[in-house]
Amino acid sequence: MNAEELKRRFAAGERYFPALNLSRYKLIGAYLPGINLWGSDLSGANLAKAKLWGADLSRANLSKVNFTRANLSGVKLNEANLRGAKLNHAKLYGANLTGAYYDESTRFSRGFDPISKNMRKV
Repeated sequence: MNAEELKRRFAAGERYFPALNLSRYKLIGAYLPGINLWGSDLSGANLAKAKLWGADLSRANLSKVNFTRANLSGVKLNEANLRGAKLNHAKLYGANLTGAYYDESTRFSRGFDPISKNMRKV
């Protein structure tokens, strides 16, 4: 499945896309609220300015994903791999980050405290 097919199927009402390989997809500004990408590989994808509120990205590989200025409000990121992800200016209000992994190269917005969100540094 390519990025255009994903957006087309989402627009048609489909929401459940678990364990997909979306590595390096360019989904800049994509409108995908409530999408379920549980366990998917999005490593290296560009989701800058994407609208993903209410999505399920639990256990997803989000290493080196660009989430700059993305709306991740209410998103489930439980046990997701956020190593090297760019979360600068991302909206994370109400997001569940319990058990999500991050490292020194993960970029958060100023003032964001990953420890208070029960994230794990590796």
